[in-house]
Amino acid sequence: MINWKKISGNISDATACLFTIVHASPISGGYTNQAWHLEGRTESGLTDGKVHYFVKLNSADKTAMFTAERAGLAALAATHTLRVPRVIAHGVASQHAFIVLEHFDLYRNGNNDVLGAQLAALHRVQAAQFGWDRDNTLSLNPQHNTWSPDWLSFWREQRLGFQLDHAAHNGYGGKLQILGHKIMDALPDLFAGYYPAPSLLHGDLWGGNYAFLFDSTPLVFDPAPYFGDRETDIAMTELFGGFDAAFYQAYHAAYPLDAGYTKRKTLYNLYHILNHCNLVGSSYLNQAEGMMLNLLEEAR
Repeated sequence: MINWKKISGNISDATACLFTIVHASPISGGYTNQAWHLEGRTESGLTDGKVHYFVKLNSADKTAMFTAERAGLAALAATHTLRVPRVIAHGVASQHAFIVLEHFDLYRNGNNDVLGAQLAALHRVQAAQFGWDRDNTLSLNPQHNTWSPDWLSFWREQRLGFQLDHAAHNGYGGKLQILGHKIMDALPDLFAGYYPAPSLLHGDLWGGNYAFLFDSTPLVFDPAPYFGDRETDIAMTELFGGFDAAFYQAYHAAYPLDAGYTKRKTLYNLYHILNHCNLVGSSYLNQAEGMMLNLLEEAR
């Protein structure tokens, strides 16, 4: 049972305004967390009206995931580039970890060119090294972000190496492991002459993690940020589709990509396919192995 009383109390404490839930409605569509729309009433000496919140729930042991999400949204918001939801509160209520966010009415159509230009502006926010000041998650899997001065080492150890080890633990050995370790050995060939800067990334930018407000303002959410090669964000926009030509034209006009991106995007998307394999199961195994074979051809 969901402890809505505890969650509403956290909202009241965070906003310094008594909040009473009038209606809680489940929202379908996500597989990582439960999602809810809260409609409620506020009462204070200054305000008295209806308010809406978006709430995500998971098991109580996932509280660190929501703590990292709060930090990620704050990091993106601090850049004043992309619009993100404001975090109202997060914590644990009985058997559930929760995070409460601003609620928006979202639309699929809007200013795609603005989204592309804003993402380019985010990527111009850079650090001295690759990584982030905390680990976070990619969906439900851990994503390690230990600082590193070397991008190839970071990608080899904390991205591909981690997913391959996780896959081995899940029973995906043999061909996947052989090809995966060949890919890690071939990384210098795939990066010949290319030296990426540590850009601030959304980290999980597929078509389901952005939308538009009523005035066409882009909104991004569910980030898994760190400082890394900006090509990783662009590659993921191509993995499952959902971004139009205006988005790419605006991004390239603001921050052109290196010519070698077309061969590296498969490498970057391999990380996400391996993550899906570890989350969902063997339906992604053949795709991962096929991507590895293509990469080894590129590296020759």
